[in-house]
Amino acid sequence: MDSEWVTRQDFNLEISELNSEISRYNHDMLQRPYYFNQVKEALGRAPVTALLGPRQCGKTTLARQIAKNQKATFFDIESVPDQRRLQNPELALSGLAGLVVLDEIQEMPELFQVLRILVDRPQNQAQFLILGSASPQVVRSVSETLAGRVEFIELQGFDLSETGADNWESLWLRGGFPRSFLANSEGDSRAWREGFIRTFLERDIPQLGINIAAVAMRRFWTMLAHYHGQTWNAAEIGRSMGLSDKTVRSYLDILTGTFMIRQLQPWYENLGKRQVKSPKIYFRDTGLLHSLLEIPDKQSLFRHPKVGASWEGFALEQALQILHPNTAYFWGTHSGGELDLLFNLQGKRYGMEIKFNEAPTLTASMRRAVSELALDHLWIVFPGSETYPVRENITALPLKKLESIREQIL
Repeated sequence: MDSEWVTRQDFNLEISELNSEISRYNHDMLQRPYYFNQVKEALGRAPVTALLGPRQCGKTTLARQIAKNQKATFFDIESVPDQRRLQNPELALSGLAGLVVLDEIQEMPELFQVLRILVDRPQNQAQFLILGSASPQVVRSVSETLAGRVEFIELQGFDLSETGADNWESLWLRGGFPRSFLANSEGDSRAWREGFIRTFLERDIPQLGINIAAVAMRRFWTMLAHYHGQTWNAAEIGRSMGLSDKTVRSYLDILTGTFMIRQLQPWYENLGKRQVKSPKIYFRDTGLLHSLLEIPDKQSLFRHPKVGASWEGFALEQALQILHPNTAYFWGTHSGGELDLLFNLQGKRYGMEIKFNEAPTLTASMRRAVSELALDHLWIVFPGSETYPVRENITALPLKKLESIREQIL
C-alpha cells in the first residue's frame, strides 16, 4: 500500500485529493457484514429491495460491495448522464438482467410505477436495489406502488461492531457518518459535519418540497440539541421559538423522517401509576449533536453539561444498531420510576439503564423497573472496561461489550 501512495504523490496530486483518496480507501475497506447479509437475503426474497438512510451513510459503498462479484448495472439518478439514460425508463430498464441499482431514487419518483410494471412481468430477469435518502417520500411512494414487492432495510452510520469496540470514544465524538469518523483530524471531521448540516438544510429539505427557511430549521435543530435525551414537550419548545405546537411538531417529524432524530416511544401498561406518554428525543448521530452544541473535542465534551445526555443517546443508538431488537421503548412514571431502554428479543423482555459513571451501582429505580416490568435481565451500560454482577438478573456491562448481550441471549 505504501508504494501505491508514493506513486500517487509522484504524480503531484494535491494533498487534499490524497486525503480524500485515503478516506475513500478506508471507507471501502471497512466491512459491514450485518447489512451486507441483510441486503443479500432481501434480494433473494423480494423483487425490489429498498436501502434507506441519510445521505453519506454508506449506501452506495455497500451497494458496490454487494455488486462486486456479480453482473450489475448502476444508475446514479443525481447524475445528468444517467438521467438522460432514464428518459424512457421502461425501455432502459426492461432489457437488463442481474442486479440493477438505482441510487437516490427519490429524484425520479416516476420510477416506482415503472418498477411495478417490470417486476410483475414473467420474463423479468433483474433484481432491483433502490437507494434513497429521504425516507418519507420513498416509503410513501413505495407503499403506493410496490406493496408486496419490496423489502425495506434501514442503514445508519458505523457502529461499534464495525469500527471496533476500542474506537468507541472517536465514534462517540465524531459520530458514525463514514467521512466524519474516518477523517484525518478532528478539524476535518468537524468541517465535514458542518458542511453536511448546511447541505441538509439548504438543499435536502427544499428537495422534499418543504418550504422552511434554513435559518429557522437550524435554530430548531440547535434548540433540539439542548433537549437531547429529554421527553418531548412541544409547548415548551414552541414558546421558546415563538411558534405553535403544531409547527414545532411538523419540524420534529421532518427531522425524524430524514433519519436525523429518533423519537423513542414510551411503554405503558396497567400498573396503577401515572406513566409518561410522550416520546423521548435523541439525535441519531452524536457527531451532528456535538457540532450543533459547538463541542470541538473530547476534552470539551467531558466538560460539557450535556455530556451525560450525549453518552445516553450514543449508547442507546449503539444498542439498537448492534442488538436489532424486535421492539424498543423507554419507560417512566411520574413518581420517579424509569428505564432508558425496554426491548424484546427471542420472546423475552429486557431492560437497559445507561450511566456515564465508571462504577455504577444499583438504584431504587432499577429495582422497581425489574420488578414492575418483569424483566428477564437488566444491563447497566457504562464507559468502563470490566463486566460485573450487581445482583441477580442485573449486570453492569461496559459499552464496548454490547455484542456479548446477543451472545448471551441468542
